[in-house]
Amino acid sequence: MFTGIVEEIGLVKEKARDRLGVEAHQVLQGIKVGDSIAVNGACLTVISLENRGFSVNIMPETLRSTNLGGLRYSDHVNLERALPLGGRLGGHLVLGHVDDTGEVMDMRGEEGARIMKISAPARLMPYVVEKGFVAIDGVSLTIVAFDALSFVVSLVAYTMEHTTLGMKRPGDLVNVEMDILAKYVEGLKERRTQTLTFELLQQYGFVGGGDAG
Repeated sequence: MFTGIVEEIGLVKEKARDRLGVEAHQVLQGIKVGDSIAVNGACLTVISLENRGFSVNIMPETLRSTNLGGLRYSDHVNLERALPLGGRLGGHLVLGHVDDTGEVMDMRGEEGARIMKISAPARLMPYVVEKGFVAIDGVSLTIVAFDALSFVVSLVAYTMEHTTLGMKRPGDLVNVEMDILAKYVEGLKERRTQTLTFELLQQYGFVGGGDAG
């Protein structure tokens, strides 16, 4: 579990098909092999530690559903250690399970802030609500507006300076994780609208699928 409050910007020092090495400092404190760490919002397991960084394995599914596959040597990444039991929840509940990637459509200034518009796959839009939460590259943000296929977030100066979002440009891919509470609400809503049928009971094992004889 994470909070979406980025602790440090790391630097990619090694990139292989199934392995990523990151130079870091602050997030190394108290971390050990086997611990979880969020890299651009994706929960990964630390497999080795060095004086100035760490390495993680990357599964094929992670490469398919995140922007980690496009990272190159010297790229910057957002880093956050897993939330300790009893720790302060400064952002929102972030699982580190990236739902998909979105594309930055527009970046513009607005009275000291930056407005970022992001396109998202249609299947994620039911979880988007105004003033709701979303994690973008592991950063906890509030949705300020949305339409059928995109949503808008506002970045304050601190976020732009202390995360990689200030470096984003139109066309860049970002990792998107929708709020887990929105997913639960939408899931309950869908179940309540389902009609109870013999086929549905059979699907979930309440009745047999064949002849008794």
